[in-house]
Amino acid sequence: MKPITMFYLDDCGYCAKAHKALEELMQEKPEYRRIPLTKIEESRNAELADTYDYYAVPSFFDGKTKLFEAHLFMSYEDIREEVRKVLEYALK
Repeated sequence: MKPITMFYLDDCGYCAKAHKALEELMQEKPEYRRIPLTKIEESRNAELADTYDYYAVPSFFDGKTKLFEAHLFMSYEDIREEVRKVLEYALK
């Protein structure tokens, strides 16, 4: 199982969608709850965030390898599917 790091902002609508997707997916597939997931609020951890290569949040990483980075106009369904892929990746 791989540890995952998620960068987000409190006032980010796309991040809110990712948080909702995480909750739903973890309810649907309880084994996702075992994944070590570190959530880092970017504005409160700017120095750490600057050491990662991403432009937008939410962004998910395995170490320094980017797994998913949101982009403008993503629907909830799109974000949910990308978050699901991250969780599946982490289980392997």
